Amino acid sequence: MEEGEVLCEAARSGDSAKIRTLIDAGTDVSYFDGEGLTPLMHAAKHGHADVVKSLLAAGAPWNALSPSNLSAGDFAIDNGHQDAFDVLLNAGIQAELVLGTIARATNKNGNSNGDYLDERVTFSEDRLTDGNSKAVMMAWEKPLMEAHAKAICSTGGHILNIGFGMGLVDMAIQHYGPTTHTIVEAHPDVYDRMLRTGWAEKDNVKIIFGRWQDVLPQLESYDGIFFDTYGEYYEDMREFHQHLPALLKPGGIYSFFNGLCGGNAFFHVVYCQLVSLELCNLGYSTQFIPLPVKDCLGEEVWEGVRHKYWQLDTYYLPVCQASLDSD
Repeated sequence: MEEGEVLCEAARSGDSAKIRTLIDAGTDVSYFDGEGLTPLMHAAKHGHADVVKSLLAAGAPWNALSPSNLSAGDFAIDNGHQDAFDVLLNAGIQAELVLGTIARATNKNGNSNGDYLDERVTFSEDRLTDGNSKAVMMAWEKPLMEAHAKAICSTGGHILNIGFGMGLVDMAIQHYGPTTHTIVEAHPDVYDRMLRTGWAEKDNVKIIFGRWQDVLPQLESYDGIFFDTYGEYYEDMREFHQHLPALLKPGGIYSFFNGLCGGNAFFHVVYCQLVSLELCNLGYSTQFIPLPVKDCLGEEVWEGVRHKYWQLDTYYLPVCQASLDSD
């Protein structure tokens, strides 16, 4: 039996001494066995938290995926092993904090949504798609957008939405009759459609055309803010969060479309915790409200769409609040 297989067997049985011996001998901790599983996945699946720690310390990749798209964290939680799950969750958060720092340095001058803004988009009854048939927004999101609108409008007053798309969240915001309703939209086709469908004629609506990064000087201070851009990355949202202290009033509510790693349950939890931690460092408390979406997502929903951007049964709606004594 080759060393990788011996390591997997030791991980399954929780043989910590054997694990240390194999690691010291230079055995590859990234090894995939015949089932497509790593030693870390085996240890997590059987709840051996100490072995999980040893493998991670030796460089085992926390984010490796099995053929069925499961990570070690997924195996841990699916089998009810909370201790192993917590170890993996902490490892994932710490790793992404480091990678995030690198990404800020390397992507500082990038324009991540430039390609999307240059493409023609297509509107239909149930979706908005980009030039590559990838969904920008889809009708199945409507209940989620209504819940987001309810959250950010809970204190009334002045509301800001970054990213119009199909207008689902903005229609829901209008239901609450905010004092002012500011919409930032960067795509020219979407902007033109907004004008043609009368959004600029609503008494309490102000439309600002452009990328949010470019129109920040035109923004004011708001009681509720929603962020849902397309063609951007986590680093772009993280950058937007740095501006929240100037944009969100004390006691105000902020929320965002939580599509972070929507294809893997464990990675999604890692990013929920990561964004919560980073917002906490900025002075915001964050709670995630679980909303079941499984019944909204039959295979027919994705017909003609190149990428299933959401594959989980539950959506965790973020509600972030600024302290009442925020500066």
